[in-house]
Amino acid sequence: MAESPAIVRTLPTSLGARPCKEGICFSVWAPTARSIDVLLEGSPPFFYPLEKATDGTFHGLVPQARVGSLYRYRIDGQDAYPDPASRYQPQGVHGPSQVVDPKSFVWTDKEWRGIPSLRESILYELHVGTFTPEGTFAALIKRLPYLADLGVTTLELMPVADFPGRFNWGYDGVCLFAPAHTYGTPDDLRRLVNAAHRAGLAVMLDVVYNHLGPDGNYLSRYSPFYFTSRHQTPWGAAVNLDGEYSAEVRNYFIENALHWIQEYHFDGLRLDATHALQDASPRHFLAELTDRVHSTVTDRPVLLIAEDCRNLAHMIKPEKEGGWGLDGVWSDDFHHQVRRSLAGDHESYYRDFSGSLQDLVTTIQKGWYFCGQVSEHFGGPRGTNPGEIPLSRFVFFIQNHDQVGNRAFGERLHHHIDAASYRAAAALLLSVPETPLLFMGQEWAASTPFQYFTDHAGDLGFLVTKGRREEFKEFSVYSDPAVRQRIPDPQNPSTFERSHLNWSDLDSTVHSSMHQLFHALTAWRRKELSPLLMERKDFKIEVLGRGALALEYRQEGAACYRIFIQWQGAERHDIPRRESESLELMLMTESTLFCPDPKRISLSLKGGRILIDFQRPGAVILKARAS
Repeated sequence: MAESPAIVRTLPTSLGARPCKEGICFSVWAPTARSIDVLLEGSPPFFYPLEKATDGTFHGLVPQARVGSLYRYRIDGQDAYPDPASRYQPQGVHGPSQVVDPKSFVWTDKEWRGIPSLRESILYELHVGTFTPEGTFAALIKRLPYLADLGVTTLELMPVADFPGRFNWGYDGVCLFAPAHTYGTPDDLRRLVNAAHRAGLAVMLDVVYNHLGPDGNYLSRYSPFYFTSRHQTPWGAAVNLDGEYSAEVRNYFIENALHWIQEYHFDGLRLDATHALQDASPRHFLAELTDRVHSTVTDRPVLLIAEDCRNLAHMIKPEKEGGWGLDGVWSDDFHHQVRRSLAGDHESYYRDFSGSLQDLVTTIQKGWYFCGQVSEHFGGPRGTNPGEIPLSRFVFFIQNHDQVGNRAFGERLHHHIDAASYRAAAALLLSVPETPLLFMGQEWAASTPFQYFTDHAGDLGFLVTKGRREEFKEFSVYSDPAVRQRIPDPQNPSTFERSHLNWSDLDSTVHSSMHQLFHALTAWRRKELSPLLMERKDFKIEVLGRGALALEYRQEGAACYRIFIQWQGAERHDIPRRESESLELMLMTESTLFCPDPKRISLSLKGGRILIDFQRPGAVILKARAS
């Protein structure tokens, strides 16, 4: 192996390998290393020393390197590892990194103006590996017409950062800048985003900054400062956001966020489990991240949405008001109230929720339920009052990857409740002022589960299987070890295969009629309801009778909507009608279009009353105009 003494040195503007005029510029942060060499794979391989800057970053320009070159970094003349900012790992997370030119892709989305505001958005979460039979970026492109026709506005991809093995949810990612090679190439992902924009769909990406997976995580080889034992998370030592060298660690993750937005034209990021980003700095990492993204990307709106169980209002307030400036937050409380109410879940975190109609109303009115009350599950006060924060900045759902996949058998909500109740839940989700999120397949009541799957090697795989089954001990139904042994093995490829959507479901009337309902609800929300989702004062919700909800949107000079949802049981309602009000039926869930076995909802709009007779759970949407 030969050493190359003649290297032109320059300072790249970012981490990783980038094409420069004279070759490839390399940059890697390794503050405790004495030397870093670029190892270009070949026969024979060559080592090219990089120059260390005062901030601990090694830089260099290698004229012999090209786009497509495979490389690793050798540390202190010893072992060589993949680039922590690798743009592609064609042989997997343990293999060499590959030089990629992000500027060679020809984008055709110049007319794209970015994500609609959350007020106008309907999010659709999907897992690339199980959404299609092929499980690739290219195969997903073929399904974009379906998604555009469904009426969603924004695709939210579960994490695509490369992970170990053949399949994974994505939350064990270790190559944070590299799209998973099992899904396709970097340009395949660019084609997907480009095609989505052409179809009128925005695309957000789920990113994980609170931890890295254990298999293939080489960050600590480069620096002991990426993680800190001063803080602990469910996954071990926390990311170092407030200790020695934390400025460089913070910059690594911020640069990653900008990389996805700038190099792949993503319209926003969903930040996973931000409650695990432990930071005692004067300026929280999330505030810095949000400010850097919003101030750097000025040609289009980019949204940053957090997943956070703490219900902290300041997260979505501007920084000048003492907040962190995020654009939105996932709100679990709505989901938990719905599941407690309709499916009866009452253990673990569900014990904090009554599922009563009044508590469901309170959750919808506020954006979340816990505003400082004591949580039995968390063992203390939880949440703050969201006050006048626009309700559209809260993301609501009745299914998502966690709330389905973290069940022992990956059952969806509609696997546990009757179809009529599920239609009522769908109508409520798409009628509230909060931003709705659908999880792939829920729109047709998919027959398939979404289970937890991994493909870790050796002892780690065994420990994952064991840990997966042990985590359900607190649930009474799984207290028996023999019962827990029936929980699907995440390491078994069949668990991954079972989690693929079965698109032939849509050939069945049961599933296609549910799809028609979601299609009608999304169309109504986008065309009719979204313009009214402006202020809290324009929306009212209350309990109606013993088991129903009444929602109303009303603005001066605009068409208004009255929505009645029979949540439980059968009930007849006699509701006052406003004077000189003309009512038009927009949607009724017990229609032959939406269910194969309809039970007629009797509706009378004559005189000064609205008379509705529900024979089972369902929904009626009325459009109101002044006559």
